[in-house]
Amino acid sequence: MTTDLEVLGLAIKRAQYRNHRTMDAALRGIGVSLVQWDALRAIERMPGASGHELAVATFQSDQAFGTLANRLVDRGLIARSAGRGRRFEHALTEEGRTTLAEGRQLSVGVLQDLFAPLDETQRTELLRTLRVLTEDA
Repeated sequence: MTTDLEVLGLAIKRAQYRNHRTMDAALRGIGVSLVQWDALRAIERMPGASGHELAVATFQSDQAFGTLANRLVDRGLIARSAGRGRRFEHALTEEGRTTLAEGRQLSVGVLQDLFAPLDETQRTELLRTLRVLTEDA
């Protein structure tokens, strides 16, 4: 029996959509969206990164990330400083670090619920398989 790749692709998209929707709803409780929280995570992982580097890391266009970064600056969650040339470097503020930590606490429950139908062996295999699919991405 051959796996229907269209059905497989749709199943992956549905799982991602469920994760996105659930995380977004949970994060609203601390006043950020999933997109904003993802940007905070990227800035923490990549201190001093440029807007372009952060856009790539968060699957956004440079323009979309620039707009998002402006909102995060206005909210006091990140700071920007001049880098080399026209480059802006991004860093979390104390409030941004607090928001990131609160989001991480919320995400634990969301992810536990999302992956509850899988036992540890299935989770390990799913992670291994997804890494194979994305190792060149």
